[in-house]
Amino acid sequence: MKIAVLPGDGIGTEIMAEAVKVLNVLDLKFETETALVGGAAYEAHGHPLPEATLKLAKDADAVLFGAVGDWKYDKLDRPLRPEQAILGLRKNLGLFANFRPAICYEQLVGASSLKPELISGLDILIIRELTGDIYFGAPRGRRTATDGHFPGAEEAFDTMRYSRPEIERIAHVAFQAARKRSKRVTSVDKANVLETFQLWKDVVTEVGAQYPDVELDHMYVDNAAMQLVKAPKKFDVVVTGNMFGDILSDEAAMLTGSIGMLPSASLNGSTQGLYEPSHGSAPDIAGKGIANPLATILSAAMMLRFSLNQPQTADRIESAVKDVLASGLRTADIYSDGTRKVGTREMGDAVVAAITKKTTKG
Repeated sequence: MKIAVLPGDGIGTEIMAEAVKVLNVLDLKFETETALVGGAAYEAHGHPLPEATLKLAKDADAVLFGAVGDWKYDKLDRPLRPEQAILGLRKNLGLFANFRPAICYEQLVGASSLKPELISGLDILIIRELTGDIYFGAPRGRRTATDGHFPGAEEAFDTMRYSRPEIERIAHVAFQAARKRSKRVTSVDKANVLETFQLWKDVVTEVGAQYPDVELDHMYVDNAAMQLVKAPKKFDVVVTGNMFGDILSDEAAMLTGSIGMLPSASLNGSTQGLYEPSHGSAPDIAGKGIANPLATILSAAMMLRFSLNQPQTADRIESAVKDVLASGLRTADIYSDGTRKVGTREMGDAVVAAITKKTTKG
């Protein structure tokens, strides 16, 4: 097993160090290779996704990714900004299905901004189509307007588009995932306004007919955003496009108390995947040793489950994280009265200790 380790920028290097530490205490045979990506790669090589990094990612069984971005790169031409690295990896690896679970751990119910009865036991899986939609649609760019309300003015434009095969494959992923959960899929669209999402709704409905054991309902994205706050536990699997998925998955993440707790997986048509925390590079706290590494550690667990065929080892990591939370340890983002605040490294060490303790007992 070969893992490409891409720490990235900001807190990426700190949280990645803890995830690798956890992987290293497991009784597994694997090879890791680290490479620069994002702003760090731009500084060293003049591009956020150098050819050597891309080759490493393509050759690996899985990619463990930290985070990229920093405000100081905002004035660079768009193709050179750190965020283009993750878009490039998604495109070149064919990572079309993004899994973002939103799970509220029992010990963190009080950290949510919602009432405990609304989020206690919350377990949602948002499946976001990752390589289409307005993010990758062409044509796009800037030009002088020839029509509209202000002819002759500068305008910018992007193209929202989806093909039938793109929608079919992500719909199959969602229905198959639902079969392993509560057998409910909510497809989120804006079919009342956008032709793109009328096709989306039609195709998802057709695919859903192939899964008679799975309940399917459709919801407009504005209503979905409201329902996630009003009654989040009514959702099980949510499937949607790239743009809507980007927004809704962050909203769902915050229901759990902190985006610092939530992992993600981006998968292609084989078992290869890229695994990263749902949060960003947080340059404002980088280097302070206070970032929460648990989302990255849990992303490593997802990597073991989906790409490296080690589900039992993934369970060990997830169980260790629950034990650490039960012991009262908290990083600053999930701290509350009556718990003990720790830093990035201490939290990583605690997960390692919990894994080691259970291994010794076993």
